[in-house]
Amino acid sequence: MGYNKIEDVLEKYFEGETTIAEENQLKEYFSSPDVAQHLEQYKPMFGYFSQVKEQKSTQTIPLETKKRKVAWLSIAASAVVLLGVGTYFYVSEKDVTPVTAQTELGTYDNPEEALAATQKALALLSNNVNVGIESVQYIKEYEQSKNKIFKQ
Repeated sequence: MGYNKIEDVLEKYFEGETTIAEENQLKEYFSSPDVAQHLEQYKPMFGYFSQVKEQKSTQTIPLETKKRKVAWLSIAASAVVLLGVGTYFYVSEKDVTPVTAQTELGTYDNPEEALAATQKALALLSNNVNVGIESVQYIKEYEQSKNKIFKQ
């Protein structure tokens, strides 16, 4: 095989565009004794691939079962859930207020305090409504501009 052909196939190999047949040609070429001087640097790489392919591993790989880890993990998760539920009920029982306190919420004995609280609440509501109305004004301007541009 010519040196130019090998160089072209080698270029395709490094770009990841070779076929298996072309890769086999490269392996055969670089395993032969007559490799071009300027391509000698690639000989160890292709030689390594053929050596590794022939190697067999005799090492045994110990397989660990994950059943023990899963069992401990499920026990720990159950304990956390039970602890969370117990804490929730313990804290919620302390926060319960008497029924009489719940019925008196929002009531004022002094009419002046009631008036001040009502005015404060209405001012807050008014501010939020005004912000919403300003947004609607922008939408109306947009609609008018759109209607001028796209005459219907």
